[in-house]
Amino acid sequence: MPTKIAIIGECMIELSESKAGIVRHFGGDTLNTAIYLTRTNPELAVSYVTALGTDTMSDAMLTQWQQEGVHIELVQRLEHKLPGLYLIETDEQGERTFHYWRNDAAARYWLQGEDAGSICQQLQRFDWLYLSGISLAILPPADRANLLQQLALCRVKGVKIAFDNNFRPGLWESKEAAQQIYSAMLALTDIAFLTLDDEFALWGDTQVEQTLTRTRALGVAEIVLKRGAEPCLIVQSDKRDEIPAVQLAKDQVIDTTAAGDSFSAGYLAKRLAKASTSEAARYAHQLASTVIQHRGAIIPHLAMPATTPTL
Repeated sequence: MPTKIAIIGECMIELSESKAGIVRHFGGDTLNTAIYLTRTNPELAVSYVTALGTDTMSDAMLTQWQQEGVHIELVQRLEHKLPGLYLIETDEQGERTFHYWRNDAAARYWLQGEDAGSICQQLQRFDWLYLSGISLAILPPADRANLLQQLALCRVKGVKIAFDNNFRPGLWESKEAAQQIYSAMLALTDIAFLTLDDEFALWGDTQVEQTLTRTRALGVAEIVLKRGAEPCLIVQSDKRDEIPAVQLAKDQVIDTTAAGDSFSAGYLAKRLAKASTSEAARYAHQLASTVIQHRGAIIPHLAMPATTPTL
């Protein structure tokens, strides 16, 4: 039986601006991760959990996901709602500025859909669940609380949970609200993917040890600390391992969109295939370094690196 993993989140219409003009794609942090999971480990059964509209753009999204091997049986279609939209502006160094139109996007209301109760019941039969800080931030506060309750029920049933911190301040009512939800979420988490800059921004940390101490105190068994071009840090119990990132020349970095999303996907895909943490991290770095050499969140299939990382 394949390992079943459900990815909870939001996909939006992505407009990417370059000198050649504006190109339309579909993207979103957890959707990016879902696609790279299926590409890296086709043996996984990856389902996406979200809500879309009944419009043609939503139809096109579902078609694309299916072509990538992502299962769509847990996607709700909500009338009178549309997918969110974002525009990426990229500077000469490959750094991005995002502009969002998502305040009334369908994904915000997936827990209010008529099939939400059934979907939450089905989540209890998965092997793994994956979500991000954005998956939580886009929800109304009552729905966030509901989701945390549903995740706790899943964990009682033996479901493992992976969480990527992806902190976006503009999506939260306050930093205190985000801290409260993140603490509750991490207390339910088996593998935590933490971007160090996001941890510093959310908690006011200035040292790695502050982040690790707090996260370990919440009971997270496996911490993956992402530090951009610096080595990532893997922490399990008293074991620590630093895995160097792939070094690129400045002119090789085209667009850093989905760098962290693809890293998390590469790592998790390898771990679910029984790879060691160091093997998983090496491949994750290799995948992320490939992604940032292309424009947009999802790179062409032919650009995907070999699934056996270069040591």
